Amino acid sequence: MSEHHSPGESLSSSKPATVTVFASPASWIESDALEQCRQVAALDGMIHVAGMPDLHPGKGAPIGAAMASSVLYPHLVGSDIGCGIAVFPFRLKRVVPERLAARFPDLDRPLDPEQDADDRAWDVLRGAIPAGHLDGLATVGRGNHFVELARVDTVAHPGHASRLGLDAGDLVLIVHSGSRGLGERILRAHTSVHGAGPAPDPDVYLAAHDDAVRWGSLNRRLLAARVAHALGAEPTEPIVDQCHNLVEVRDGVYLHRKGAAPGDGRDVLIAGTRGTASYLVAAHAGPDANHSVAHGAGRKMSRADALRRGRAKHTVEELRRTPVGSLVVCGDRQLLFEEAPTAYKRIEQVIGDLVEHRLATPVATTTPVITYKTPAAGATPRPDRQRRGRSRS
Repeated sequence: MSEHHSPGESLSSSKPATVTVFASPASWIESDALEQCRQVAALDGMIHVAGMPDLHPGKGAPIGAAMASSVLYPHLVGSDIGCGIAVFPFRLKRVVPERLAARFPDLDRPLDPEQDADDRAWDVLRGAIPAGHLDGLATVGRGNHFVELARVDTVAHPGHASRLGLDAGDLVLIVHSGSRGLGERILRAHTSVHGAGPAPDPDVYLAAHDDAVRWGSLNRRLLAARVAHALGAEPTEPIVDQCHNLVEVRDGVYLHRKGAAPGDGRDVLIAGTRGTASYLVAAHAGPDANHSVAHGAGRKMSRADALRRGRAKHTVEELRRTPVGSLVVCGDRQLLFEEAPTAYKRIEQVIGDLVEHRLATPVATTTPVITYKTPAAGATPRPDRQRRGRSRS
């Protein structure tokens, strides 16, 4: 669907900003999300807003959108600068989900460079920690963030899958996390003075922003290394690591992505839910889509609605084993309901829309084995540190 806005809604541009949503009539797109796209298109300097098929309302700006402007607006990216999804090859001799779920480390407990100086997860660190930010380091966070052990199910494009070193039956670790407070600190410093207005000095904002993007990528690597050591696997380099909350300067234009992944010839993992498949795609989105693709299934229920409806239909124990037979590690009962698979759109519809609009080619699907959200309720804290130079059990 496509919309063009009147010249009066674009305050300084000689042409009206345009809005294009890459979704079919069968897709679930809330009117509030479309209205947020229109509001963004009316901002000073806005050129084009591209909504992805996972589009849904966010705080102050739509989620699942890529927004090009001659003016940099920090609030369009939001507080979780650097949030993204990485995929790591994962090799285990035996996969017994119940045993592996019990061995997941406490990913609410940050790594401390002094107290945990000999933790082997630090081996993935190259250079200094961006911005020196230690709060929440190597933790997954709340909301829709997760760490998931998954199995490659179907391979739709053997050529692309082979390029990534993947085959049906392989295990992967999928990590979705962001900058754990650093991005929030950066946004707060801006909004406390300028509100939702533009950055007065884009270079200053971008320098801090780039630190948060690097921090988010490091955090995903640390999380993967912690889980690998705890489960008896060797840490690996990611085959995919794409940030979907960031600003890119492209051809002299500020391209804001909020819940939209770079789609200009890159490999992207588009997350489904803990009870459905996720899709690895080769993205090839052009300028009409602001060189972007969807980042996930996208919510179709608010957290309050998901909590209310979920409690009426499911028990906590039912939600800890998914329709695909996978396990969910989550001691936060409310989060179990808020993040239930039924709270999200159908991932198959999202992928179908991307294919229909020629934005991406499906490569493979992954099916969850264990999805980690928070430590299990009543779990006894177990040491997840693997000391340098010591053999693993």
